[in-house]
Amino acid sequence: MSTSIKTLSALAETDALRGKRVFIRSDLNVPLQDGRITEDTRVRASVPAIRMALDAGAAVMVTSHLGRPKEGECQPVDSLEPVVQRLSELLGMPVELRRNWLDGVQVSPGQVVLLENCRCNVGEKKNDPELARKMAALCDVYVNDAFGTAHRAEATTEGIARFAPVACAGPLLEAELKALGRALNQPARPLVAIVGGAKVSTKLSILRALAEKVDQLVVGGGIANTFMLASGLSVGKSLVEDSQLEEAREVIRIMKERGAEVPIPVDVVCAKSFAIDAAAETKAADQVQDDDLILDVGPQTAQQIAAIIAKAGTVVWNGPLGVFEFPAFAQGTETLSRAIAGSKAFSIAGGGDTLAAIAQFNIGEDVDYISTGGGAFLEFLEGKRLPAVAALEDKA
Repeated sequence: MSTSIKTLSALAETDALRGKRVFIRSDLNVPLQDGRITEDTRVRASVPAIRMALDAGAAVMVTSHLGRPKEGECQPVDSLEPVVQRLSELLGMPVELRRNWLDGVQVSPGQVVLLENCRCNVGEKKNDPELARKMAALCDVYVNDAFGTAHRAEATTEGIARFAPVACAGPLLEAELKALGRALNQPARPLVAIVGGAKVSTKLSILRALAEKVDQLVVGGGIANTFMLASGLSVGKSLVEDSQLEEAREVIRIMKERGAEVPIPVDVVCAKSFAIDAAAETKAADQVQDDDLILDVGPQTAQQIAAIIAKAGTVVWNGPLGVFEFPAFAQGTETLSRAIAGSKAFSIAGGGDTLAAIAQFNIGEDVDYISTGGGAFLEFLEGKRLPAVAALEDKA
């Protein structure tokens, strides 16, 4: 983590927050069904920052985005109402939801209020400086504790940090930057990156950036299909990106030049249709038929990947190896999950599908750091400067 960033934990250790108005940007963008939270990890992750500010004697305001509301409107479906109830339970104290908060917020030291969905405010996504100034005027200290949105320059993530009297990182953001920095800047070697998922194009710049840094680059899912095709293997009617074949070859070339490699699957699990009840057939990678769909890596490939992880010093994981939601095509991702869980390497994982796999195979306790960000996690891996973090660095 950049040493130049102020942190909430450092401010809380002094008397700097007593009686102060603290504005915390959390990430409370939770999945909802019929107005109920179905998975509350993000709400639980926001509690330490709030508790830290309260314990230090601050008057606390918290806001977050939820879903994709239309700016200038706040429909019932966009409301943080379900979150306020869960937050009250977790903090063990009443939390009030404030709807029209831009013109002023009444809050006393030792009290916490939740400010309605910040993306309902006109100018939030465009990072309107007037809106950012207005929000900065509400507080003495601004805290960014939302790593999941750190790659977006919005009024509550980037703009407000520039205008608030003091701007700092909350404990969640601080922990993310430390863990990711450790994995990329001073990694224990060999450094192994596993990048899976459907599309090469969405992760191409990350693959190229990682090819310059890692000792082994393992590809899975639709990305592996594109690399197989680039290596001269047939992939039948599998998900593949023909337009990215040259780029895949370039990644293989960069790795080879550095004496590293991208292992290409030696066996795969195929089906004739994309369905939960489709019959699975394991075959050698060079035996794929024209009407086959590759939906997972085969057991031999999975074991080779497990062997690479067993020797790793650091493992960075983003994306599954196959369609793990279908039991017949989950073995590759499960073998990978168990290998990471059993490895002595420092392991860090992020991205929505990756978190779903970690939950499905119940290995959360065995991953050293689980990142709350998807896009932010990938952009950090790519070596990009995240706008919200840059604003904190510049302010400091």
